[in-house]
Amino acid sequence: MNNVVYVRIRPFGKVYRYLNNLEMELKKGDFVVVEGDFGLTLGYVVKVSSDNENSFKPVIRKATQEDMETFEKNISLEKDAWDFCLEKISERKLPMKLLVVESALDRKRIIFYFTAEGRIDFRELVKDLAAKFKTRIEMRQIGVRDEAKFLGGIGVCGREICCKTFVSFFKPISLKMAKDQEMVLNVSKLSGVCGRLKCCLRHEYYGEIEEIIQDEEIITQEEKEPEFKKLSFIIKETDEEPTEETSGGKDESK
Repeated sequence: MNNVVYVRIRPFGKVYRYLNNLEMELKKGDFVVVEGDFGLTLGYVVKVSSDNENSFKPVIRKATQEDMETFEKNISLEKDAWDFCLEKISERKLPMKLLVVESALDRKRIIFYFTAEGRIDFRELVKDLAAKFKTRIEMRQIGVRDEAKFLGGIGVCGREICCKTFVSFFKPISLKMAKDQEMVLNVSKLSGVCGRLKCCLRHEYYGEIEEIIQDEEIITQEEKEPEFKKLSFIIKETDEEPTEETSGGKDESK
């Protein structure tokens, strides 16, 4: 049996499984350096278990004080990149809204997340950014639900929106869920701040609240990371207790 750790890259993001080949024991709440979809990144352990699977990527190392300091320094880099990118977007009059800037731990890549009505020709913008920061630049366009997850907001219930507080990833929601709950099928009243159907329609339909790690949250490293990534998130220890579902350990969401 292999020692497997479940690592969450960002608050309320998906959980990834990594092999612990280090000559030390990792426990819940430990910070680790792992290889994510966009390079080296900092994450924290939410669960430790054993698994016969050995195809997972290994944990690179337990985070050192130097790693934590580098992470903090990257916050300044991301702020500078944000300001410079906004300036260039304004200069080039690009119809796009910059939302998130995130740097890999080793600064070998900086990713800019934005929203726009349609396709954007940002080739000249990428050249400006690459010339300024001397590293690989990646632009990613995200949707309105991911935008709401980043910006946050208050729902009609008076509470902070679900995707900002505990939803790890988005699952399908349909009007049938509202109909089966005998709700008035008024789309404007059933829509959240993102303009899409409210996440709580699904929670109340299935009686599910994602305060714990579920198996379908866990994905393999071969799959893409969630589109949404929070800017310079501050990792906090979690009190959530992971549980095992009977549906299996692979990510079944699309």
